[in-house]
Amino acid sequence: MNNSVTNTARLLGAGLRALLVLTLVTGVIYPLVITGIAQGLFHGKANGSEIKAGGKVIGSSLIGQQGYSLDYFQPRPAGGLGENSVNTQYKLILSGATNRSGDNPELIKWVKEAKAKVVKENSTADHEVDPSQVPADAVTSSGSGLDPDISPAYADLQVYRVAERNGLSVAQVRKLVDEHTEGRTLGFIGEPRVNVLELNIALKDLVADS
Repeated sequence: MNNSVTNTARLLGAGLRALLVLTLVTGVIYPLVITGIAQGLFHGKANGSEIKAGGKVIGSSLIGQQGYSLDYFQPRPAGGLGENSVNTQYKLILSGATNRSGDNPELIKWVKEAKAKVVKENSTADHEVDPSQVPADAVTSSGSGLDPDISPAYADLQVYRVAERNGLSVAQVRKLVDEHTEGRTLGFIGEPRVNVLELNIALKDLVADS
């Protein structure tokens, strides 16, 4: 009987020691090591790919924002996102796709209305936008609704409006778009893209310097 109790106590003691060691290794040491490596080698990405302006964090390069005035470049449409209340400050409410098929009458109506709005807002006294020029990403949201990028075609479509509203030349604004156009990842993954937040920060700086 005593041997049985002693063996049970030993087993419990061994199990407790194993639990403590595993907790220390996997719950404390391993996370600290991985966090340290991430902070040392990928500091920006480890902290959420934050974007700063004026010494403050104003967003992430990975999350789209809504509510820019027409003085700025517009992002993709996105239902459920918070309003961009102060230039690049934002509040995220929720994300998600429309979950409507391509032939859904409601989706078709939304796209037609969005296209008409894009044509109207981006036509200026010196430049009229043709409906055929409006790319898909100007009138449809991404699957998550959080896409931070637009296509170079959509950015280029907005150049005349942005130039006119900010007292800049078309060449100046187009150069800004070109400078913020990223190619395919590793040369073959994805499509060329323009990060809207980064582009609008550069635009704000350009206007301030003009």
